[in-house]
Amino acid sequence: MTAARLTARELLALVTDASTFTELPHPGREPAPDGPLGWPGYDAARARATDRTGESESVVCGTAEIEGTRAVLIAFEFGFLGGSLGRATGDRLESAHRYARAHRLPVVPLVATGGSRMQEGMLALTQLQRVARQSALTREAGLAQVAVVRDPTTGGGWATLGAGADVVLALPGAQVGFAGSRVRPPDADPAAYTAEAQVAAGSADAVVPPGELRGTLGLWLRLLTGRSDAPAPVPGPLGATDPPATGWEAVLRARDPRRPRAGRYLDAYFTRRAEIRGDRCGGADPEGMLCGFGVSARDGRTVAYAAQTGAATRPAGYRTATRLIRLADRLGIPVLTLVDTPGAANDAEAERQGVGPAIAELFGAVAGTRIPVTTLVVGEGGSGGAVALAAPGRTWAAPDSYFSVIAPESAAAILKRPADQVPATADHLRLRPQDLVELGVVRAGDDDTDHSDHSDHSDHTHDTDDADTDRP
Repeated sequence: MTAARLTARELLALVTDASTFTELPHPGREPAPDGPLGWPGYDAARARATDRTGESESVVCGTAEIEGTRAVLIAFEFGFLGGSLGRATGDRLESAHRYARAHRLPVVPLVATGGSRMQEGMLALTQLQRVARQSALTREAGLAQVAVVRDPTTGGGWATLGAGADVVLALPGAQVGFAGSRVRPPDADPAAYTAEAQVAAGSADAVVPPGELRGTLGLWLRLLTGRSDAPAPVPGPLGATDPPATGWEAVLRARDPRRPRAGRYLDAYFTRRAEIRGDRCGGADPEGMLCGFGVSARDGRTVAYAAQTGAATRPAGYRTATRLIRLADRLGIPVLTLVDTPGAANDAEAERQGVGPAIAELFGAVAGTRIPVTTLVVGEGGSGGAVALAAPGRTWAAPDSYFSVIAPESAAAILKRPADQVPATADHLRLRPQDLVELGVVRAGDDDTDHSDHSDHSDHTHDTDDADTDRP
């Protein structure tokens, strides 16, 4: 059996701390003979599945510790009727989510399913609505969901428990896609339906080898349960420490290829970190935007980060940053953003991918968040593509950075100034860090005591289950 085809119990043993798994009680309903549709032979098929797997349903639900963090786990048993979802599966999934909310625990679905159970017809398909409802309630309660997708994860199971999670990890080589191998077009490229392809398309965050799964899950659970009201500390500058003499010197410093970039800042700021990848809309921008969560080297708290890398930021990068900020807001985790871009990508493909709406969404996420956002401009701050990532009133600037309404070259061109007037135009724009402090655009020093704008944190503990009874 391949690693991706481990049984539910084998996978639970692989990812949980020894002797910590406790199975949850099975919610019961008396099944009708051969199921709700009276499908001939359904009872016999279930009995054979039980004999083969030792399970009475396609999911095993329980609690356990993973690297010391307690969580609710939902492990699919693909050997039981292809891990399909029926009404009894829905009962167990709902019960698991209710338990998680009652005990304030994150949820870890370990998914391997072919979709809804044909022998139960539309009553099986509507379990997807039920599962989506439970996932939404858990999300509203401020609890994290980290999914592991296995071989295969297709159909509604992928479109709810898998792709709907906050973080999606995948086992290498797993078949992952909405269309299963028996229903997709005969000429479809099978490489598109793999874990690796889903990561490349921004629909999953990482491919994780089985031997690293427990450690990776443990890190993610620690990070995503690290609530904190305090703002992220401001990073110290890693490059120049003296202010630039002129505006043009500020621009040249920021464009210097030897200047520290996002990777160096993140390595210095965090002791451990884990990356989210992709915008969940078919795109990723790993060359332009780095997003994730990490353990602060200064105080050991969890801090979320969205960091531009010095390249033009593409629409998927902005959408990934928006996803990161909204997730951190829901989980009560402070955010650090690093601004460093000459501007948003402005090629025709960027326009077709919706760069304007993507930036608009990021502006809205930063403006509407309830958690504190701390921003450091570490390089180029090019126009709206940069300011969208900056926190109003909580932005600092490194000495080898600049922030400008427009690039000096573009400003000179618009004003019909000759090329030799570009340096003077940079001075006119007042884009140096010390100019920005005088203008009140960025803050001076590292005093970080005033975060009253974000003091009204919602509890996130309310649960609307009372209005969610007697669902199908």
